[in-house]
Amino acid sequence: MRAGRHVRVTRVGAVDCGTNSIRLLVADIDPHTGALTDVLRRMEVVRLGYGVDRTGQIDPEAMRRTLAMASEYAGQCRELGAEQVRFVATSASRDASNADEFVTGVREAFAHYGTTPEVVSGDEEAGLSFRGATGDLRAAGIPGPYLVVDLGGGSTELVRGLDTVESGRSVDVGCVRMTERHLRSDPPTAAEVAAAVADVEAAIELARERVELDGVQTLVGLAGSVTTVTAHALGLTSYQPERIHLAELSSEAVLRACEELLEMTRDERAALGFMHPGRVDVIGAGALVWREVVQRMADLGVDRVVTSEHDILDGIALSVADAVESGRNRT
Repeated sequence: MRAGRHVRVTRVGAVDCGTNSIRLLVADIDPHTGALTDVLRRMEVVRLGYGVDRTGQIDPEAMRRTLAMASEYAGQCRELGAEQVRFVATSASRDASNADEFVTGVREAFAHYGTTPEVVSGDEEAGLSFRGATGDLRAAGIPGPYLVVDLGGGSTELVRGLDTVESGRSVDVGCVRMTERHLRSDPPTAAEVAAAVADVEAAIELARERVELDGVQTLVGLAGSVTTVTAHALGLTSYQPERIHLAELSSEAVLRACEELLEMTRDERAALGFMHPGRVDVIGAGALVWREVVQRMADLGVDRVVTSEHDILDGIALSVADAVESGRNRT
């Protein structure tokens, strides 16, 4: 009860299937305030995008892993009473020639909801990420305009805005893509790092054609590579999302953490208490991409770097709640 009236929350499901991981959020959303309360939040590393950059196809074993997890997630949505589920697929599914097989498998898993996986454009992905990330920033009084950077496995979205998106662009650099393309040694060689840096710098220049970087007040990083770098910068011995969410660091602290992760061996990264096992092989490349973005913004005078645990998954959930409420209002 609130203010003497009953508030009917909307329970929805959201799935974000990216290049490296598949994530589920079942949440209750207050239609009057837009406040989102987690019921269940999960992340599993399935590597759907394994080899896509090289072969143009989703690997059969990666397909099997991902569809098995999709079926498990669908079951949890039903058990928890989600009214509607949206399944968003990102970079790997945009790039793969056998994406139709993936779409068919997801439809079968979510047949109860009539859910079809949506292979969203980079622009829509950017908008969902921005919406999911910025609500808590504004509530906490963190100043904008914001540059929100969602660093994924196959692509990275850069989005500028304050209350709404002003501009955004998706570029094809991410932790899995850069690992497979360049960082093959343990630890990476100077030549491998230089080749990856050249790709990332070119991608940032491409983004700048559409996204104005001058005048940004706060750089906001999303997704597992950024949260892992933040955990390292904070000196955490275990992964603590409550410490990581809205953590504000100087660019110097972030750059130092990125350098350390990039220079570590695989065994050294695996021994870190906050490191997810599925991220050990790709965090070096993720740290490299984030380092280049943070350095570029630092060169423009932006020293406030904030990490958000809320991202595209939260934006997807909010978009589902919008659709449910719209349907109720039409009846």
